[in-house]
Amino acid sequence: MTSAWRHLRRALCLETSSPRTSKLCPSLSPDASWISGTKHGLHSKPKMPPCDFLPEKYQSLAYNHILEIHKKHLSPVATAFFQKPLLLHQGHMEWLFDSEGNRYLDFFSGIVTVSVGHCHPKVNAAAQKQLGRLWHTSSVFFHPPMHTYAEQLSALLPEPLKVIFLVNSGSEANDLAMLMARAHSNNTDIISFRGAYHGCSPYTLGMTNVVAYKTGLSSGMGCRSTMCPDVFRGPWGGSHCRDSPAQTIRKCSCVPDCCQAKEQYIEQFKDTLNTSVAKSIAGFFAEPIQGVNGIVQYPKGFLKEAFKLVRERGGVCIADEVQTGFGRLGSHFWGFQTHDVMPDIVTMAKGIGNGFPMAAVVTTPEIARSLAKRLLHFNTFGGNPLACAIGSAVLEVIEEEKLQENCQEVGTYMLLKLAKLRDEFDIIGDVRGKGLMIGIEMVQDKMSRQPLPPQEVSQIHEDCKNMGLIVGRGGIFSQTFRIAPPMCITKPEVDFAVEVFRSALIQHMERRAK
Repeated sequence: MTSAWRHLRRALCLETSSPRTSKLCPSLSPDASWISGTKHGLHSKPKMPPCDFLPEKYQSLAYNHILEIHKKHLSPVATAFFQKPLLLHQGHMEWLFDSEGNRYLDFFSGIVTVSVGHCHPKVNAAAQKQLGRLWHTSSVFFHPPMHTYAEQLSALLPEPLKVIFLVNSGSEANDLAMLMARAHSNNTDIISFRGAYHGCSPYTLGMTNVVAYKTGLSSGMGCRSTMCPDVFRGPWGGSHCRDSPAQTIRKCSCVPDCCQAKEQYIEQFKDTLNTSVAKSIAGFFAEPIQGVNGIVQYPKGFLKEAFKLVRERGGVCIADEVQTGFGRLGSHFWGFQTHDVMPDIVTMAKGIGNGFPMAAVVTTPEIARSLAKRLLHFNTFGGNPLACAIGSAVLEVIEEEKLQENCQEVGTYMLLKLAKLRDEFDIIGDVRGKGLMIGIEMVQDKMSRQPLPPQEVSQIHEDCKNMGLIVGRGGIFSQTFRIAPPMCITKPEVDFAVEVFRSALIQHMERRAK
């Protein structure tokens, strides 16, 4: 990083034309743009768009004291982004503020969790109102927020997916869905994709197939993995396979309505059914788009055929909508709808509560009865009044502010801009996704498709943060940038984010050249 970048001073972004009324707001944008000449041409450090919020002054624990507490009293597992982890202080819609007053455009949403915006006023108001009325009763008593929410959520799901079990996290939801599948089918084996992430509880670890989350300890018995039909990194795939405005640059002989890659991957799925599981199985879990594995999309039509094969073996089909649900994909409210399939069980979390701990499992009356015959299922905090009031407010905001439509319009706009960036830089191997769930896979070069080394990806990640943009990481080799902002973002903010990423890539190329 050049001296000019290291010594950027904080500046104020002044009131300008914006869909929202802007106030003075701290940012990382300098008063004067930094200019660099490279083989990619002149570029200036992108100017951060205005925001409409002035954060409180940070007056809590000192940063070094935070580090001491973390080292002494919190998990030693290293999960924090960046060499110097951010100490976040406040959030407002798509913006985050750290303890030093710096402003960041949040393009990761607390790991695809903040759906309608940080501290959305309507969601805040609903939470505060319920806090003053009733926090907790447990499900041994009735209360209106739970029943109101159940009616609202069920109206958004097709028949016969109408029975709702309210829980607290995605792992917990998938735990329960595993139990439902086994109770209903009277079988044990469950299949999930390689690269899948379905939770980090002892039960769901068996279905999570990312090496960082695997353990040598006994867990998740009866789970089997199958090949992920990844049309970029897998053995088959080409330029007609994905349901996305951005296709892989791999060439193939497929035509738009007949994907040969799908047929090849289905043969691999059949091989798993014929060799790795019992003749009758409990079920098959699939994320409509893989999240932790780097926003991996499957060939069109694959899930539809796979679901048919699973049901022929007596299994049920589970759609894990923890990251893809609630309109994030734009064209549909649920990810499974983009595959034209009907699951037997749907799990959801993260965006359901805009960051509040909340999750749900939705299934058919028949499967719900199968579980009830085998287990007195009870959850102390699931469906508590506060969570349900927040959940209802989230659903109302999504509808009132047309956030699903925003995901479609702004997400497509961003995908097409990033695809142009892919064509400009050889180290961007693939741009993919749908709506506001996007992956940028970094490679050493397009020809080899070998992952860009982690230390190089980390430096690009740091450079984006230093320019005021927060994105996520994913992929088996942590080689993919995950983009999943709050669903309220605008096109000017996308323009800023794309220019930040372009500047970070140019800085990377300059380091390589030296």
